[in-house]
Amino acid sequence: MSKGNLFVITGPSGAGKGTVLKRVFAAVGNIFYSISATTRSPRPGEEHGREYYFVSKAEFETMIAEKQLLEYAKYSENYYGTPLQPIIEKTRLGNDVVLEIELQGALQVRKSCPEANFIFIAPPSMEELERRLRSRGTEDEKHILMRLEKAKEECAASSNFDHIVVNDDLDKAVDELSQIILSYRK
Repeated sequence: MSKGNLFVITGPSGAGKGTVLKRVFAAVGNIFYSISATTRSPRPGEEHGREYYFVSKAEFETMIAEKQLLEYAKYSENYYGTPLQPIIEKTRLGNDVVLEIELQGALQVRKSCPEANFIFIAPPSMEELERRLRSRGTEDEKHILMRLEKAKEECAASSNFDHIVVNDDLDKAVDELSQIILSYRK
């Protein structure tokens, strides 16, 4: 049995990473979605162990100290990180694994797992990104402005990725990302 591939997906908040990935998972089989840990509070409808492992700051810092994370980053005043053990188990069994993580974490993974495949999901424009963030209605003005400022930095770093998928048309973005993933399978 061959080892599975590791796909690292990042892009600004509001670029549509989650929406694109849900459709890709429905279209492409044998993929495991790595659930990240975070110290942020759940959004309406989110559940512990489904979208994220919601943990306290102290619990997260213990995970860091015990080297239980492939990567971690602090973003908008909260920690986010990728538990390492499930990735090792799934790729060893031949499953492809997708990490949907922040830029800082993706760059950490680039150093520790250069064989991974790095994909940036970009918004069609900053104006559209702002519209998407505001239409979610999940954050106050301060956090929206913080996310927009961070998005500028993230988009500037997109050249560090193997592939860039612009999410201006959902069907097209889903097809493009599906084809990228399938192209890495032997």
